[in-house]
Amino acid sequence: MRRSIGIVTTSRADYGIYQSLLRRIHADPTLELRVFVSGMHLSPEFGATVGDIERDGFPITARVEMLLSSDTPQAISKAIGLGILGFAQALEHNRPDMLVLMGDRFDMFAAAVAAVPFGLPLVHIHGGEITEAAIDDVLRHACTKMSHLHFPATHAYANRLIQMGEEPWRITVAGAPALDDLEEANPGENEVAAAVHLDAEALAQALLVTYHPVTLESGDAARQIGNLLDALRTTGRTVIFTSPNADTGGRALVHRIRDFSNTYPHARVVANLGRALYFGLMRRVAAMVGNSSSGVIEAASFGLPVVNVGNRQRGRLRTCNVIDCGYGREDITRAMERALSPEFRHSLRGLVNPYGDGHAAERIVQVLKHATLGEALLKKLFCDHELPIAAAQAS
Repeated sequence: MRRSIGIVTTSRADYGIYQSLLRRIHADPTLELRVFVSGMHLSPEFGATVGDIERDGFPITARVEMLLSSDTPQAISKAIGLGILGFAQALEHNRPDMLVLMGDRFDMFAAAVAAVPFGLPLVHIHGGEITEAAIDDVLRHACTKMSHLHFPATHAYANRLIQMGEEPWRITVAGAPALDDLEEANPGENEVAAAVHLDAEALAQALLVTYHPVTLESGDAARQIGNLLDALRTTGRTVIFTSPNADTGGRALVHRIRDFSNTYPHARVVANLGRALYFGLMRRVAAMVGNSSSGVIEAASFGLPVVNVGNRQRGRLRTCNVIDCGYGREDITRAMERALSPEFRHSLRGLVNPYGDGHAAERIVQVLKHATLGEALLKKLFCDHELPIAAAQAS
C-alpha cells in the first residue's frame, strides 16, 4: 500500500514554498498526496487562492474554514479554536500516515494541535528559526515540540532544535524548499511586466513592497506603516505592493495601502501573483522593501537588495543583501538610498544563499518514504543538555 502524506497549506506564501515538495510526492508511485486546505486560501478577501491548488491539479482532501471577518486578538484566538475543530473533523475522516506542517502561523498551529490526539506523526519544516517581534515565534516552537520529524533550513536552526530537547536522529537539514526549482519559476520579462501593468524599463526601477503586521507591536502599527508609506512616496518610483497576512492588524494595513495607492499614481497593489510571477518580480525590480521572510530567505538567490524594516524578522539568519533599519521615516529613506545605489547592487554579485542548494524537497521526500512508522517515531524523548546556566545555578 502507498504511504499517504498529508500537507497542510493555509496561504499563498506556504503554498509557493511547498511547490517542489507537492510535485515530488504527487509523482511518486509509492506515496499518496493529500492536501488539507485552510486559512487565507478559502477567503475571497485574500484572493481565494484555493483556485491555484485546483488549477495545479493537486488533490484537495479537505477544506477547513477557520478565518473570521475580523483580525483582532480575540478573532485570531477564535480562529485557532475553529481550526482545531475543523482539522479534527478532517483528520477523523481522512487520516494520513504522516502530516506535514510548515513554519509558524496560527493556522498551522491549529492543525498541529488537532493532530496530536490522533497519534499522527507530524513533520515540521522551517523549525528552529527566530522572529522576535511576532507571535509566530511561540507558535513555531510549539509546533516543534509536537512534531516527530524536523526539516530545518540550516545547521544553525538544527542546533536550536537540539537545544529544545529534540533527538538528533529526528532532524534532517534540508534547506529552504522555496529555493528548489528557481530556474523553472522564471517567466519572461514581458509577462512579469504585464502582470503589474508596467513596461520592462519601469519594472527595473520599481520597488517590491511586502509588509506584514508586527503582531507583538500592534499598538505601533499606524506609525510604522505611515512612516513606510511616507518614505516610499519620496522615492518617486513605482511601488508594487503585495497583500499583508491575515494576522492581527492586517486589514488595517490593507486599508492604509489602498488609500496610499489612491493618492500616489505610481502604486500597484496585487492580491496574489503566484510563485512564478513573484519570483519574476524579485529577479527584475530594483529593490525589495518591507518585513517579509522572502526578503531574508529567497532574495539572496537573486542578488536582490532588501530593506528590512523593523523587528519582524529579527533573529533570522540573513546575508549582506539585507539592510536592516528602524521604523523611522528617515531610517527607511536612508536604507532605500543605500539599497538603490549601483555600488551596493554590484557588491552582491556572486552572493551565496545560506538557506540551501535547491534540493530540499528531494531530501524531505526520501525521509518521508523510508521513515519507520510506529511507536519509536511517536514516543519522543527529551534530550537534556548541560548548559553553563545550569552549572552556575548549581554553584
